[in-house]
Amino acid sequence: MLVVNRFRVPEDESEQFRVEVEAAHAVLAARSGYVGGTIGRNVDEPTLWVLTTRWEHVGAYRRALSSYDVKMGAVRLLSRAVDEASAYEVVEPGTDLNVARARSLG
Repeated sequence: MLVVNRFRVPEDESEQFRVEVEAAHAVLAARSGYVGGTIGRNVDEPTLWVLTTRWEHVGAYRRALSSYDVKMGAVRLLSRAVDEASAYEVVEPGTDLNVARARSLG
């Protein structure tokens, strides 16, 4: 599964935000079921940032969010994300949608 968290960050806070988002990403990356992730900054709107993470399945992501380390090291930052849906199933070309199967994992 794919998680996309977008953030609006005032220009004068960008350096501190980068430190915080990198730390949050590191905490998430240490959790079981983490597959990969990236941090990005929009090239046209530099106040728009993104943190993407990939997980084996939705259960791994939800367990990561409930862990003590993530609650202490990432949830505060994640609460600053733009209020929108952030969890996506990865749809492989030519395959059936797997929402029902993914929800049953974990």
